[in-house]
Amino acid sequence: MTVTRSILLFALAALLEIGGAWLVWQGVREHRGWLWIGLGVVGLGLYGFVATLQPDANFGRILAAYGGVFVAGSLVWSMVADGFRPDRYDVVGALICLVGVGVIMYAPR
Repeated sequence: MTVTRSILLFALAALLEIGGAWLVWQGVREHRGWLWIGLGVVGLGLYGFVATLQPDANFGRILAAYGGVFVAGSLVWSMVADGFRPDRYDVVGALICLVGVGVIMYAPR
């Protein structure tokens, strides 16, 4: 159950961080205004909180592993929100990152 919880927390963290950054981007770059920026800042703040809920107590390990989730999640977000079409190198790179997440977080110690 710990691995499942960890994966769900990584997914929630990605949703909050990527979504928050996207809202800030939309507010600033697409001129959607301060409400979008403010909601983005809230999302980014919640991301920081969710990251602390991981079962592993090592900040560096959590943040390093989350980097791989962020890479893959960013591509998925851009496909859904912006119609981005990743090429095969984007997909291969994201898969490599997710393998790294598995090695960093879930390898036996």
